[in-house]
Amino acid sequence: MPRKPRVEYTGAVYHVMSRGDRGGRIFRDKLDYELFLVRLAEVCRRSGWKVHSYVLMPNHFHWLIKTQEGNLVAGMKWFLGAYTQGFNARHGQRGHVFQGRYKALPVEAAAGPYFETVSTYIHLNPARAKLLGGDRPDLRKYIWSSYPLYLAAGKLRPDWLEVGRVLGNIGLEDTAEGRRRYENYVNSRVSELRTQSGRRMYKEQWDKIRYGWCLGGDEFQEKMLERVGKRMEGRDRSSYSGEAADRHGEKEAEKRVRKGMKVLGVKEEDLLMLKKGSITKSALAWYIHSSALVSHKWITERLKMGSPSNLTLYIKKFKEAAETDVLMLRRMLENA
Repeated sequence: MPRKPRVEYTGAVYHVMSRGDRGGRIFRDKLDYELFLVRLAEVCRRSGWKVHSYVLMPNHFHWLIKTQEGNLVAGMKWFLGAYTQGFNARHGQRGHVFQGRYKALPVEAAAGPYFETVSTYIHLNPARAKLLGGDRPDLRKYIWSSYPLYLAAGKLRPDWLEVGRVLGNIGLEDTAEGRRRYENYVNSRVSELRTQSGRRMYKEQWDKIRYGWCLGGDEFQEKMLERVGKRMEGRDRSSYSGEAADRHGEKEAEKRVRKGMKVLGVKEEDLLMLKKGSITKSALAWYIHSSALVSHKWITERLKMGSPSNLTLYIKKFKEAAETDVLMLRRMLENA
């Protein structure tokens, strides 16, 4: 099955989520939750990770973590294996506990509201799932979350949990007053979830967490695209999928467009004047198609070539033509 490329680098922050195999439970009793937290503490000790927030739900979990080194994959391999082994031993079963690949969404840490957005999404999970009942759920009572630990004094927290970054993202400090204000802040988010306008607002924010490939500003996304490109070098592109891979392909294709137009002496306004299947446009289409991974639709729209269904014919005619003009254009692009 196609998979999204993993991006690993020193100091990376991720929203990590994994579900139970076939939607099944990953926690059957209190001891499972406790075992999970023991394994979480151990992977943090082994890997140097810091956890900024977490929640353990009956059939899935969420983390906001920072990897001090580029070791997400190695750490997750150890953690998922260690928990699975312990879970299966406790319950006398064999096989998978977790479903497929875990999700790891890179999150911008240097700027923007992204820490707060992801942490709030994580901490509100029990309320959204109605695990606490009632119209005014008290998230302090959900002990399998980092939220109650945010409200506790520092000495009561595990050393692998770092709360300062999330609090600082909304202008708060890790003091008694700061923790009180954070509790009010989260309670107000819970209240907003009860309104239709609040649900719409959060859906727009949280869909980027649920379905996106990274979470951050334009500059951060550009950096992530560069890292995706390096990860994909020398690999079978068909084994990857998703917005990250598509955007990487489009970025590389645009470079070829600019380069090809420069070599051929073509300007943007010329694309509007030239015929859809002209030799020049067919040359550019052949050049892009042979060196970048983008759809026929992208090429035909970019070069103003009409229907994508005609692109294969245009390229075939250009490749097979023996006219002097065509051969000259091919040599120019091949030597670009």
